[in-house]
Amino acid sequence: MLDIHRLAAETDAVCKRLDDRGPGHSDLARQALAKYEKWKSFKHQAETKQAEKNAISKLTGQVAKAKSFDELAAPLKEQVEKLLGETAKKGTPLEAMKEHGKTLGESINSLNAQADALETEWKGLLLTIPNPPHPSVPLGKGAEQNEVKKSWGEIRKFDFTPLDHADLGERLGILDFARGVKIAQARFTLLRGWGAKLQWALISYMLDLHQKHGYSHVWPPFMANAESMTGTTQLPKFEMDLFKVEKRGDDEKTLRQLYLIPTAEVPVTNMYRDEILPPGSLPQSLVAYTPCFRSEAGSYGKDTKGLIRQHQFEKVELVKFTAPEDSEAEHEKLVSDAERVLEMLELPYRRMLLCTGDQGFGAAKCYDLEVWLPGQNAYREISSCSNFLDFQARRADIKFRRDAQSKPELVHTLNGSGLAVGRTLVAILENYQRADCSVEIPKVLRSYVGGAIEIPAPGR
Repeated sequence: MLDIHRLAAETDAVCKRLDDRGPGHSDLARQALAKYEKWKSFKHQAETKQAEKNAISKLTGQVAKAKSFDELAAPLKEQVEKLLGETAKKGTPLEAMKEHGKTLGESINSLNAQADALETEWKGLLLTIPNPPHPSVPLGKGAEQNEVKKSWGEIRKFDFTPLDHADLGERLGILDFARGVKIAQARFTLLRGWGAKLQWALISYMLDLHQKHGYSHVWPPFMANAESMTGTTQLPKFEMDLFKVEKRGDDEKTLRQLYLIPTAEVPVTNMYRDEILPPGSLPQSLVAYTPCFRSEAGSYGKDTKGLIRQHQFEKVELVKFTAPEDSEAEHEKLVSDAERVLEMLELPYRRMLLCTGDQGFGAAKCYDLEVWLPGQNAYREISSCSNFLDFQARRADIKFRRDAQSKPELVHTLNGSGLAVGRTLVAILENYQRADCSVEIPKVLRSYVGGAIEIPAPGR
């Protein structure tokens, strides 16, 4: 979430960076700031009147027996008249003070109610405003302005026309799209035999490799509540992309709502929601495997064939919690750790630095890793590695202490796929295929599949 204090102190600079992401964001920021300033005014007025009411309460006992203001000692009379103003001329001092206290109470309640409504409005607006891009992010409106930062691996030259993974997988009998639709609906796929075996081998290999790189393995829930979804920016903006589960409570009256997670980023980041991490606990590097669920709202007609865009898919996710001064270096390390999977699998890829108009809502800076798919004759995204700075931590209230005496500070959060498992399976099928439709198994995976060196050709 955008820092309202930074927005107030650096309004033009922040709004300029928001405009770099696309039109309309700075307008929302200025609206939020206007409501915030009005909220501050109401809160100040309420606090001033509350102080006045408290002062009246302190004097009540001293004036309780006086039948007129003339009976009060001069210093006390001056204090009372200063507090009550014109009300001091009505009734006894006690009656006047009670009457004024009542009026103040009504005014305080009104001011607080208006302030509460404004607070809901400005905080609600902030939830719809993206993270201002990091200064190192290139300007651009879309993917065509993304920058290639690295290319790795040699693109294979085939002496036959390579198949895409969907056709190849069906010929091998390892990808069953028709039965996936029958069981669920479009964009669900059944993996069979070598398809399921290779998928599980990839998950196991990725988890093992990342743990060797210092990541701690966690196994989170595959559902999350609305607070968790809000903390990692899926709500409120992307609710249409989520699958919601509703269940009645034990009393059969309460309706409980949970969301199927769209990525392990959600439960793993929210492990520390509303917590203060103790001194010495950063950085933390975590890895988790989860299935992921996305409705793909707005993607009608895109990637309808194969495994590229599914409602259910699997990922091995990398998540980091760092101190602010370490997040840039940890971001680069996270990207390198994701790249290492592709390199060990000997899959050609490139690293893209996303421009301001193409990066995700919550990211301040994002690299995409794109793997080469010969069946499509194109690079396709296989991992997005984002540095959110304190954007998620402010929403989820995740803080840390540098030492026992220091004030809590917001952590920086980072995450990236290490990797998207289904797309890695796609890349292996397309890059390692042979003319007879057999598929060589990458060397590093062979120990995970009983030493097998290939998926045999159909009929063999």
